[in-house]
Amino acid sequence: MDKKAELLRLIPEAGILPLYFYKDTEVSIEVLRALYRGGIRAVEYTNRGEAALQNFAAMRKVCDAEMKDMYLGVGTIKNADAAKAFVDAGADYLISPGLVEEAVKVADANNMLWVPGCMTPTEIIKAENLGAKFVKLFPGNILGPGFMSAIKELFPNLIFMPTGGVELDKANIAGWFKAGVAAVGMGSKLITKALLENKDYDTITSATKDVISIIADIKAGK
Repeated sequence: MDKKAELLRLIPEAGILPLYFYKDTEVSIEVLRALYRGGIRAVEYTNRGEAALQNFAAMRKVCDAEMKDMYLGVGTIKNADAAKAFVDAGADYLISPGLVEEAVKVADANNMLWVPGCMTPTEIIKAENLGAKFVKLFPGNILGPGFMSAIKELFPNLIFMPTGGVELDKANIAGWFKAGVAAVGMGSKLITKALLENKDYDTITSATKDVISIIADIKAGK
């Protein structure tokens, strides 16, 4: 199976890519299970703390044992060393907050999907010329749907996803899809600090189902 092609189909089909990091391994695993119960089949675990790699390796084992159809990617990849470490730990795809060319080389060497973070047309053009198919608009709350609308026609062969500041309400999400994104990245608005600290996995599952339902309605024109 072509994993890259499957991810390029799966993430836009779902319309959402949840992302999170938490220092505790068991909480990280339970959030993964909660998202899976909510209908998610692709997750970005962010490389934002000392425990990230160790936690990711543990999450990979759980995925392989319990959630064989879950794609586990890693975000906040800023250099080749981090990219290699997470590839070795079983990452299915790599996401960066910027255009990290050395991480692209690691992904390409392993025939993996890589998703660069871009904020300007110049960065998007460079990413496309390096072979990008999927671009993260970051930070989404600074750029806004208007930016997406303005550049969309320049890049007919790319799919876009804003990350950073995407809200849970339908109006905000609809604004992005109307502007032309294929999916939204959702982190702390969906998996809040309070939910993590309180280990409130049921609310994460129900909120995830709600967002998936909202996106399905938006796509259906409701």
